[in-house]
Amino acid sequence: MNQSYDVVIVGSGAAGLYCALHLTEQLNICIITKQKAEESDSYLAQGGMCVLRGEQDYTDYFEDTLRAGHYENDPDAVELMIRSSNQVARDLLRLGVRFARRPDGALDYTREGAHSRPRILFHEDITGQEIVTALLKQVRARPNITILEHTTMLDLVAQDNVCGGVIVCGEEGEPYFIEANDVVLACGGLGGLYQNSTNFPHITGDALAIALRHQIAVKHLDYIQIHPTTLYSQKPGRRFLISESVRGEGAILTDKEGKRFTNELQPRDLLSKAIWKQMELDQTDHVWEDLRPIGEEQILEHFPNIYHHCLEEGYDVLREPIPVVPAQHYLMGGIQVDSASRSSMERLYACGETSCNGVHGKNRLASNSLLESLVFAQRAAEDILFRADPPAHPACQIQWEQYQDREALLDSYKAGVLHEIERSQGDA
Repeated sequence: MNQSYDVVIVGSGAAGLYCALHLTEQLNICIITKQKAEESDSYLAQGGMCVLRGEQDYTDYFEDTLRAGHYENDPDAVELMIRSSNQVARDLLRLGVRFARRPDGALDYTREGAHSRPRILFHEDITGQEIVTALLKQVRARPNITILEHTTMLDLVAQDNVCGGVIVCGEEGEPYFIEANDVVLACGGLGGLYQNSTNFPHITGDALAIALRHQIAVKHLDYIQIHPTTLYSQKPGRRFLISESVRGEGAILTDKEGKRFTNELQPRDLLSKAIWKQMELDQTDHVWEDLRPIGEEQILEHFPNIYHHCLEEGYDVLREPIPVVPAQHYLMGGIQVDSASRSSMERLYACGETSCNGVHGKNRLASNSLLESLVFAQRAAEDILFRADPPAHPACQIQWEQYQDREALLDSYKAGVLHEIERSQGDA
């Protein structure tokens, strides 16, 4: 059942899809994804995508990103992302993404925490869904791109530090080899390892574990962002995110007495700490978020998904505050890559949340994730197309026995990532 492609992309989120669309139609491309193609964390993104609001905004945008990242960002990577933002936005509009517009037809912008001004393009409160849906429609129309759903990457196949493809497995089938000239890892973060997370539970950091297995360079796996405001629930499963832009538009946080206790627009890590401190003082499992200052018309127009979801959970945000609590949200670290998204293994790329290119530093600025994913996915595609003298494709030998117990292997990957996070935290 072994297969062969020019490029294999692991992951069907914004980064993987955008990378595929920036490769030529002469290349035979395979996208593999653990669940359905739509079930990526990109699809869940609510707030929006940052863009540079003209040259006069550059210094402020650059500083906002570095301040949120505690100045541990790579300045060159940040500059590359910001300078590329307008081109990416134009491209998404061309591909059919319906960013919000004002009555006069001009693009509308919202503001989120730690931003000095509104610079975030959005579509209601389901921007990720809008972008991924548009990209997926384009990908599915390309005859040179195959999508394999319900397919799990079990390992990379490499020789002499040159990647030659991936070992994968369907839901109930035998493992098999997909040979590829190039492999792009764009399979998200590690939220599925946490009890409370905004991520899909199947996104468990497999690529990070496989990178550790092959001694591929990783960086800052302990830089894990907690989102300050998810809807509090005692039910198991993924936590519903209450977008940063809700606070950007005027929502406030209150204690159990209904008193405001913090600045809602500070960076996410600082706000999470303030919420935890208030929960400890109040001896409660959550604080309250009051959306009513935004106004009923703006809530229904800008945040319809949040409104309806909260209503289904028994809360009418037009009439009452909702209980919110911090939850794991995003990994700033990942597989270490350069400005072309190249990993330390030849012919292996990483982009999106799987990668660490230095843009986010120690704490991601709100709504930089979609932009960063798209910019560096395009960089990976361009490097695959235009690089000089790539290394020879390896003749790989595969030991099939180690892949027979898929669940045990994946459990070992989870344990390996958690161990590396703990080790990194101990070194910090």
